[in-house]
Amino acid sequence: MIDSVAMREAVINAVVHNDYSYGATPKIEFFSDRVEITSMGGLPYGVTEKEFFDGYSVPRNKEIMRVFRDLDIVEHLGSGVPRILKAYGKDAFEIRTSYVRIVFHYAKPLSATEPATPQVAQLESRLESRLESRLESRLAATLILMLEQNPDGKSALAQQLGHKTVSGELHKQIKRLLELALIEMTVPDKPNSRLQKYRLTDQGRTLLHTLRNEK
Repeated sequence: MIDSVAMREAVINAVVHNDYSYGATPKIEFFSDRVEITSMGGLPYGVTEKEFFDGYSVPRNKEIMRVFRDLDIVEHLGSGVPRILKAYGKDAFEIRTSYVRIVFHYAKPLSATEPATPQVAQLESRLESRLESRLESRLAATLILMLEQNPDGKSALAQQLGHKTVSGELHKQIKRLLELALIEMTVPDKPNSRLQKYRLTDQGRTLLHTLRNEK
């Protein structure tokens, strides 16, 4: 019912950028038709709305940001807002001098034969968490799920992640998944081909099947 990547980025941003100096904490509020994630303190000093939406970021709490990066919870500074924009656009943001709020309205069913139910969203979220625990990397888990249906190249994967370019971490995790034989190249005899894409191996599909069926 909510885009999982956007939701995760909104929660991370709320924690990293919240102004804790007066005892205020981030809020996540669930309503019948939406979720609201509020970070107190408004935009960081000196950051304009245009810069904010362009992905420019100055973390208000640098130590929290450092810990999140060490734990591989965040990939790099400024990547969260573009991912949220890709899924929901600027209308999801409410920016005030004292707070920044992101509103995610629940998805409506796409069709009678393909409903976007809360149960399906919960199952996919649980699968992603299990993958992340198994692979010890959120990005690796995301890549596995992104490649489940169709092969894709690094640039296309980067765009889906909300990145303008292919990051070093993306290179690293693709190389790692290749070494684990969870993904494979579509043009194995030409590793650097501009047509190169990546797809799940039988081993990768077996891993997904196993995790989906865990109790």
